Amino acid sequence: MLPPGMGYDRAVTVFSPDGRLYQVDYALVLVNNSPTAFGVSSDKGVALAGIEKKSDALQDRRFSHKIFQIDEHVAATVAGFSSDARILVDQARKLAQANRYFYDEPIDIDYLAKNLGDLVQSYTQTTAVRPFGVSLILGGIDLIGPAVYQLDPAGVYNKYFITAAGINRTEAIEAAKKFYNKGIDLDRLKEIAIISMIASNKTEASPETIRLAYGGIETRKIVMADESEISEIFERVKGKI
Repeated sequence: MLPPGMGYDRAVTVFSPDGRLYQVDYALVLVNNSPTAFGVSSDKGVALAGIEKKSDALQDRRFSHKIFQIDEHVAATVAGFSSDARILVDQARKLAQANRYFYDEPIDIDYLAKNLGDLVQSYTQTTAVRPFGVSLILGGIDLIGPAVYQLDPAGVYNKYFITAAGINRTEAIEAAKKFYNKGIDLDRLKEIAIISMIASNKTEASPETIRLAYGGIETRKIVMADESEISEIFERVKGKI
């Protein structure tokens, strides 16, 4: 007797009898076992956060493979293979710069998410490749307003007010929901992002492991928070968990 699904995971282009692409399912397992990534938006701005584990004690903390700047108005946080994320981030940066070159305006985040989704989806129907092992959370402020999108290894993307990917994503979302409403200001968004990291990573969350990026509608620019700012927010909110 062969195990269920035997043979249907040999190629990404083969559907199983129950209508699944096992290679995409395996990519989702990788994402769900990766350090948490989180995004939240309100009428006032957006905040992205993630847990980044150091692989070595001598690793320069200023280098990050958890949060990436795409353009001055949009950034991304990732869960999964950081090497796969880098390919998508490079493509996102090219799209953003091309949009500024041709139209002289920042790229719409929905358009950016759709184009990245099309690229990711193409890797689920092409032989001799594997799906991207990463979930990408895009956050920023375009001409329409603040927005957060999440893209998964199947190429599906959706817009959210609160979303998370990786280990304990449910805990991160539930913790954020307790403090969220659509009218909260940027300071509260930053606090919610840190709260979600603490709630979902109780033993590993610290100012040294948390990454944070945020932006408000006044400037329409994404700022990467430094460790001192993260530490200040961390100390302010850790008693609220």
